[in-house]
Amino acid sequence: MIISREKLKRPESYQEVFLILGEQGILPGNFAIKFAPSAGFRNRLVHMYAKIDIEKLHYYLQNNIGDIEQFSKYISQYLIKRR
Repeated sequence: MIISREKLKRPESYQEVFLILGEQGILPGNFAIKFAPSAGFRNRLVHMYAKIDIEKLHYYLQNNIGDIEQFSKYISQYLIKRR
């Protein structure tokens, strides 16, 4: 939604969404690069492209929830500034 609203480059993939947001300073660049692979994780969960390994899912959520929270914080900060 941010990319569309700001008329930024159209992403070719979900992963590229994060990279574009990083390029534009909406997300810190290093964080965008680190977080971009999570798009593949989302696709597997939503579309069941691959059999979900419950142990891997549990591990990911236990060890990466901070990244999700940080992403939410960055987006919230951006939206507050854009009011």
